Amino acid sequence: MTSLAPSQLITSLKARYATKVFDNTRTVPAETLSALEASLVLTPSSFGLQPWKFIVVRDKALREKLLPHSWNQPQVVDCSHLVVFARRDTTGTADIERFIADISAARSIPAEALSGYKDMMSGFVAQHPDLADWAAHQVYIAMGQFLTSCAVLGVDACPMEGITPAKYDEILGLAGSGYSTVVACPIGYRSANDKYATLAKVRRPASEVIEHR
Repeated sequence: MTSLAPSQLITSLKARYATKVFDNTRTVPAETLSALEASLVLTPSSFGLQPWKFIVVRDKALREKLLPHSWNQPQVVDCSHLVVFARRDTTGTADIERFIADISAARSIPAEALSGYKDMMSGFVAQHPDLADWAAHQVYIAMGQFLTSCAVLGVDACPMEGITPAKYDEILGLAGSGYSTVVACPIGYRSANDKYATLAKVRRPASEVIEHR
């Protein structure tokens, strides 16, 4: 297993910031984009149920339609790709059955041997008061993994909650699909004119936010 040196990780994370101005002449290479998409697929989730969908918007005309529903933040149009993170609106028996079948196939385990795990997931789903909210929290795990992956690969990103999810759903054809927009993230490469790129990070000291016990 190839590992990244600790210093390299910290350097990458220090270099990343919420990019305000993208260089609209640069595009994320296909190989890099493929790796970033794989990082989304590989994101951990509660029980492994993966209650999400990720829409990678390459079409600039489509991104222009999303602009007025993104507080007119130009990153949506000037980026290389816009990644929209959507939650599954509900999780039910069919989703659990599919996951059990996938585990069985991937690990050559009889589905019957997974009955205990299946029952545990079914109990969780049956008792949870708000599965849509749970799924949205899972989406943010994916966002965190995605931002770190971008930083390590030298791709700039700007996580954005400043959007109108219902309008995104309408424009992207998600309405009625069983998935709903949660958050968006333009990716690409920073412009040399982005003044925010050189600002010092402002973080609370580790001694305040990390405890060792």
